[in-house]
Amino acid sequence: DIMSLPIKAVGDKVVSFREVATVRRTFKDPTGFARVDGKPALSLEVKKRVGANIIDVISQVKAIVAEKQAYWPDALEHTYILDKSGQIKEMLQDLQNNVSSAIIMVMIVIVAALGLRSSLLVGIAIPASFLASMMIINFMGLTLNIVVLFSLILVVGMLVDGAIVVTELASRNQQSGMPAQQAFSKASKRMAWPIIASTATTLVVFLPLIAWPGTVGEFMKFLPITVIICLAASLVVALIFLPVLGSWLGGRQAQTQGSTGSPVLMSAYVRLLRTLLQHPGKTLFVSLLAIGLSYASYIVWGKGSEFFPEVEPETAQVLVHARGDLSIHEKDALLKTVEQRFFNMPELESVYARSFVQPSSNLAADVIGTVQFQFIDWNQRRKASEILAEMAEKSADIPGLILEFRKSENGPSGGKPIKLQVSSIIPEHAEQALEKIKSNMRTLGGFIAIEDDLPLPGIEWQLEVDRETSARYGADVALIGSAIQMVTNGFRVAEFRPDDTIEEVDINIRFPASNRALSQLDSFRIRTQQGMIPISNFVTLKPAPKTGTIKRVDGKRSITLQADVEEGMLAGERLAALQTAMQDVSLQPDVRIAVKGEQQDQEETAAFLGKAFLFALFLMLLILVTQFNSFYQSLLVLSAIVFSTAGVLLGLLITGQPFGIVMVGLGIIALAGIVVNNNIVLIDTYNFYLKDGYAPAEAALATGQLRLRPVLLTAGTTILGLIPMVMAMNIDFINRDIAFGAPSTQWWTQLSSAIAGGLAFATVLTLLLTPCLLVLGANLRQRFGRRDNNDEDQQLQSVGDVFVPEKRSTSKPTN
Repeated sequence: DIMSLPIKAVGDKVVSFREVATVRRTFKDPTGFARVDGKPALSLEVKKRVGANIIDVISQVKAIVAEKQAYWPDALEHTYILDKSGQIKEMLQDLQNNVSSAIIMVMIVIVAALGLRSSLLVGIAIPASFLASMMIINFMGLTLNIVVLFSLILVVGMLVDGAIVVTELASRNQQSGMPAQQAFSKASKRMAWPIIASTATTLVVFLPLIAWPGTVGEFMKFLPITVIICLAASLVVALIFLPVLGSWLGGRQAQTQGSTGSPVLMSAYVRLLRTLLQHPGKTLFVSLLAIGLSYASYIVWGKGSEFFPEVEPETAQVLVHARGDLSIHEKDALLKTVEQRFFNMPELESVYARSFVQPSSNLAADVIGTVQFQFIDWNQRRKASEILAEMAEKSADIPGLILEFRKSENGPSGGKPIKLQVSSIIPEHAEQALEKIKSNMRTLGGFIAIEDDLPLPGIEWQLEVDRETSARYGADVALIGSAIQMVTNGFRVAEFRPDDTIEEVDINIRFPASNRALSQLDSFRIRTQQGMIPISNFVTLKPAPKTGTIKRVDGKRSITLQADVEEGMLAGERLAALQTAMQDVSLQPDVRIAVKGEQQDQEETAAFLGKAFLFALFLMLLILVTQFNSFYQSLLVLSAIVFSTAGVLLGLLITGQPFGIVMVGLGIIALAGIVVNNNIVLIDTYNFYLKDGYAPAEAALATGQLRLRPVLLTAGTTILGLIPMVMAMNIDFINRDIAFGAPSTQWWTQLSSAIAGGLAFATVLTLLLTPCLLVLGANLRQRFGRRDNNDEDQQLQSVGDVFVPEKRSTSKPTN
């Protein structure tokens, strides 16, 4: 119908539409191209909603594709690229293997130390606590993600602490001749308050972390939730479920002296502790010296700090930068040149190239396309950094292009690690400051992929209309604009709805492709009241600088500068060096430079963790004062937290890891709740001996001897549960395979190393320094707190302590 429309009639002759134009149904001008492994492709990128399960989403997508595949042409191929579900499933499987490894290691140690019957009772605490925790987590609507699974690994050793203390004491009671029911009942009642206090101190440490703000908080909040639920469940198991089960299964043991562990270890420990108790002040001095040396060692040989641990990626991409007024076809041709350099690399599973007219907001303005790679399995290839270095070498000779290689971003951080925002009242001042910052970056070195969001230099063509002349011809601006669209994107005249679609199609009129050029404007004629007049009579075509987007922050013109750092360097260290260098640079007074991005998140995270740590210490102090009724003993317990940080630094130093703000900071807070547990039980036993008439030194020695095995067991099980993560080891029991360096373990190596190192160091101090500090406190109170009275055999200790006979009782107390 359109082709038959009459355009003009002259006498008996009619000019129809088909004689002056063609009509064809086609696509709009392309805004981009996609290729997969060099073949033209249509790509459909699917993102999940917030809170949705990514594995379920991808499964549903694949089900829909399988259903619709029957309607496709036989020649059409389809593939799934950048599929994260396989990576996540593998990571979850690795973490499940680590949970199993941790349980097995813990049980081996418990069986070796407590015997089969007692160890079975202790071991029941793990599945019972896990079962209760999973039910509560599922009821809360939380998913089983990698953070939840690591939380289970973290608490495996902590779950059995209360059970070990109760079972170990019940075993001693049975060895002294008590029946099982009485032995477990007495052990549960005797250790109830120490276990409740130690568990409560751990819970209050993790409690503030639930309020962790920002993206990092959304990522890490599952850890404190899981730990709190598991430890609360383990408390019920240790004090209620375990004594009942032990009374039923415990049987009756013959009255024997029993073993308190390795006789050689015990005798060596008692001799060492007896010597140290004679010189508590010197022991404290040596301990402080060792702690100071550990801090100094990390300052000298440490690896610096970072925001979040770097994890071996499964994917990477190349951003192709090019400048100039390029058409989409020219951009795609350049992208093909880059893309072809990476074909036939055996370590790449797929190559996905995409060119576009306008990049997204998170990319630089001069990016014309991206090439994304999916690597084969991590254990069958080199490290991603080595592969990307080879790619850079392969493409280094391509002229006119800048290639930026990026690994996929894991965890809560996003974008380039260094991000500066330069703002000023006068725009020129901000641009001057930007050039000085870039100059310092080049001088210092270590900065790569430096970019800013200043408008790109370029040319745009401006059409200046002489309104007076155009009005003389009877041509207005609207008529001129419509005519010029014939040379560019076309002039939209109507809409049309074909029979085979429910969507309307635009009808655009424009010149053939061969006639769509700027030179056409010189000879282009438009119909006016004076007839067909060349448009050049009243329109002048002039080149002008291209204008970009103007950005403001808080009402001020601002420029954002981003940069990455070279392989092996830390963003925090390079940023600190840059800030130091900029102190000697003179800037205009209205210029402001603000640190944004990862560094800002790092500062916010550090500030929150610091506040959470202080709040947790305050809550712990309340619990400890309530438990011991002594500020000295409460502060002594809290001092173990400070001392344990030296072990954290030693653990990082031995494993060669940097200080992670998120992971190590979280590890120190978690450690605060763990290291105090043994101190609480040890001091409670010390007070028990004092009440029974022991002198402080003898009470401390007896306490150390009695608590050696449970302290080593509770600390050892926690450390052993984390050893696979510290060593980045994954044990697959089903397939009988051991692998090191899996990406799933790289997430948590820093956190595990911090807790394991700090707990190992704190355990040594608990067994050696804590008894000495108890004796030192008693000696100081005896020296400065004695009161004159008629009873020479008794003294009253400082306010808040119990009334203790100074002379030693002739009979030993019972448990």
